[in-house]
Amino acid sequence: MTKQEVSPSVIRRLPRYYRFLGDLNAQGKERVSSNELSQALGLTASQIRQDLNCFGGFGQQGYGYHVAALRTEIGKILGVEHRRRAIVIGMGNLGRAIANHVSFQNCGCELIGLFDSNPFVAGRDLEGMPIHHTDTLDGFCHMEHPELAVLCLPEDAAPAIAQRLRTLGIRAFWNFSHADLHLDNTACAVENVYLDDSLLTLAYGLSHLGTEDRP
Repeated sequence: MTKQEVSPSVIRRLPRYYRFLGDLNAQGKERVSSNELSQALGLTASQIRQDLNCFGGFGQQGYGYHVAALRTEIGKILGVEHRRRAIVIGMGNLGRAIANHVSFQNCGCELIGLFDSNPFVAGRDLEGMPIHHTDTLDGFCHMEHPELAVLCLPEDAAPAIAQRLRTLGIRAFWNFSHADLHLDNTACAVENVYLDDSLLTLAYGLSHLGTEDRP
């Protein structure tokens, strides 16, 4: 199966497999079956096998999966062995939280720059990393060659800065701006993130719970 044929839903499940296998590896577990994975992840064993078969399978009948080896293979598929140079644009509360708490290195990235258009923010630092003014983006990108930008900007500012960053060599956007970015997906990867959507999904689940367990 070619990369183009792999379903987005399969790709979105890979990080869950990778994270759970990392937990198992840390516990010293050497092998795991698709049934064990299904019980832990809330998926069917058949679905897990189908997902992994998109990339070669990796399991042995009667043995299951070797935990460390499967995690390594999934990591290669996800690209965690790379060090994609990343920058964060917008150092408000969300940008600061992402810069401080996201495990960039564990996800195949290296955070190399922070930017903000507010002159009262630019020039300061966050955990020892300087915050640059967005006016300096061009020079910084020409010197440092980042590939990924995290956008924590107002909705109306995101499209223009994204187009500007495309011309500066940025090839991937993790977009928290509430503006859907629609860039050429053959040359650019975009992940539009809506935290409200996740909360609304939870609200839907809460609204449709049974009433028998309510106090």
